[in-house]
Amino acid sequence: MTLWLSLHLAIGLLGTWLARRYALNANLLDHPGERRSHDAATPRGGGIAIVASLLLAAIWLGFQFPDRRIWLSCFATGLAVVGGVGWMDDHRPLSAWIRLAAHVLAGVLLAWGVQLTHGNPWLSVGTFIFAVGLTNVWNFMDGIDGLAATQAGLIAATIALWLSGSEQWLAAALAAACGGFLPQNFPRAKVFLGDVGSGAIGFSIAALASSVVAGQQVSSSFLILLPLAAFLVDSSLTLASRMLRGEKWWRAHADHSFQIWARKLRAHWPVTLAYAVWTVMGCVIWLAFRKEEYAFITLSLLAWYMATSLFWLYLRRRRNDAPSGIRE
Repeated sequence: MTLWLSLHLAIGLLGTWLARRYALNANLLDHPGERRSHDAATPRGGGIAIVASLLLAAIWLGFQFPDRRIWLSCFATGLAVVGGVGWMDDHRPLSAWIRLAAHVLAGVLLAWGVQLTHGNPWLSVGTFIFAVGLTNVWNFMDGIDGLAATQAGLIAATIALWLSGSEQWLAAALAAACGGFLPQNFPRAKVFLGDVGSGAIGFSIAALASSVVAGQQVSSSFLILLPLAAFLVDSSLTLASRMLRGEKWWRAHADHSFQIWARKLRAHWPVTLAYAVWTVMGCVIWLAFRKEEYAFITLSLLAWYMATSLFWLYLRRRRNDAPSGIRE
């Protein structure tokens, strides 16, 4: 495992450096604006290193674990679809509906792989919903330095402790690749994930989460929602509030709670670290409560999501105090 982690860490490090050089040469830059949380033109597309790492991992694991070859093939194909449309969007903005169609296709491929592997139609439907949902959640939440990659890395590392076999190795590869990307993205970003990276890691987290659910009893499988709380609450409640206000919710914006908080602090890194601490707490509770009864697990989830929602609401109420400028 040490060699495996070192390999994917190296792919993340070298791949991100190469992606940044390419983005600078190709003028793939995110420029500051009212819908952005940065104040300097920054290269994008660095997440292609993570995509490359995961594709190589899936191919190798397909040879090592023949019983998981179908699932890994569907995962890799779906990942290539999500990463591919994200890469195109990083070069030339695509319609939101084209991107969504690609995400739906990738979700269908992953769900098909789950069905062929586990023969559970409910798990397959849940996998499809999770795949499309988390692909877009990570895209929505990739708005400040280090946030999306640290969340993915922490969750993937915890999943690697939970699972075994090919999925454990795949989760470890994702955690290591995110670790290799972060030096160029945190505490001050020299390159962004881009749509190629944010969507791909959200899709990968969904695939790994479905594997967690497949191997557990129904009650304990819900615990996978604990470490996802920070992203699910911020993205879903922000989306709902924008829809209620009649805004064009599918357009880029800077209205998430993490962005409001970053503007208030005039810095990204404290917010990223705070979200990381919250997610680590969720991961610890997940591992600690996995053998508890259904009622206890249900109450724990409700309490955790209520606490997360209250903090989201607290940050919204402070939005009017946030200064308009921000320093990354």
